[in-house]
This record gives sequence, structure tokens and C-alpha cells, in this order.
Amino acid sequence: MFRSILTNVLSLLFLCLIGLVFSQSALAKGEILFTKYNIHTQGKDATNFKASYANFTDPGAGHIIIPTGTEIQMVKNGWRGFVFTYDDGSKKVTFEYQAKRMGMSMDEYIELITSPEPVSYSGLSKQDKKGIADGKAYKGMTRKGVMIALGYPAAHKTPSLESNTWVYWGNRFRTIGVDFNDQGKVANVR
Repeated sequence: MFRSILTNVLSLLFLCLIGLVFSQSALAKGEILFTKYNIHTQGKDATNFKASYANFTDPGAGHIIIPTGTEIQMVKNGWRGFVFTYDDGSKKVTFEYQAKRMGMSMDEYIELITSPEPVSYSGLSKQDKKGIADGKAYKGMTRKGVMIALGYPAAHKTPSLESNTWVYWGNRFRTIGVDFNDQGKVANVR
């Protein structure tokens, strides 16, 4: 009898824990969010795109930038990434994610790159706005401008945002270094 009660209690605790994990997920199906940063994608066709936590800023043919402030809708998540739609659901992005390389959970990453409300970036310099519109880093841009333009840097290449160099992936084989001066502005892009 004791074993039966213990088994039931443990089963109930396990189910409660599972429910808590899924109820706290930032990836609620159908959740509407807004991008905080440009999302660099590569199109398979005109409606299906791939993106990555590595922010491939120049992946080659089919490179499409989903601009900061774009309304997106979460569709599903899995252990290897998540899927969202935009343009009223007509376009789908499959987003690759590796928690180990980023040092944070997928939900934490999604909260980092999205917002439940549109984000204002008023007050940015002309150079920042040009880089954001082009999806590139230019000399003279601020750290904030670079992050909006290129996305949150992959932690396995840029472990600290306090670093004087942020490293982004151009594509799967090439990286781009963004060097900042003492004033926190881009001094060099290599």
C-alpha cells in the first residue's frame, strides 16, 4: 500500500513539473511577438526561410533580412529550434538553435531577440540607421546599432558583449569581426 501511494505521489509531482515547464514556455503556439533585431535568413523559395542563432549575415543567394520591428507569430518549437511566421502568416522561418553554444535556453534566447510590443529605436545616429536598413556594420555605428543590424552575436564566438570585438558568422564557413573603439563605436569591420 505504501509503495502504491508513493508511486502515485511521485507520478503526480512529475506531471506537475512537466506542466510547469510547458506552461512557462515563451513559445506558446500563436503568440504574437516583434523582432528586436534584424533576422538574417536564407530563402528556400519565396515563402520558406531558414535562420540560425549564428546570424549568418551574408549567407549567399536567397539572403533575406526580416527587419527589426517585424510582427511574428510563433508556430512551434522543438529541441533543435523553433518556427515562426510573418507577413500575416504567408512566410515561414525555421530557426536553428543550439542552447549549448549560446549558453542559454531557447526560451531565454527568444525573449532576448523579441518583444511582446514594438520597440522604438528613436535617437539612433544616421550611421546606425543606415547599417540597420542595410543589415551591415559600418564604421561609426554604436554597439546597439550593430546588434540591431546584425542580430545578437553567437555566444560561442562572442562570449561577452563587453568585448572590444564581436564576431559574427557571414555564412557557415566565414566569420566577420566588428571591432569597437573606446567610445563603443565601430572602428573596423573585417
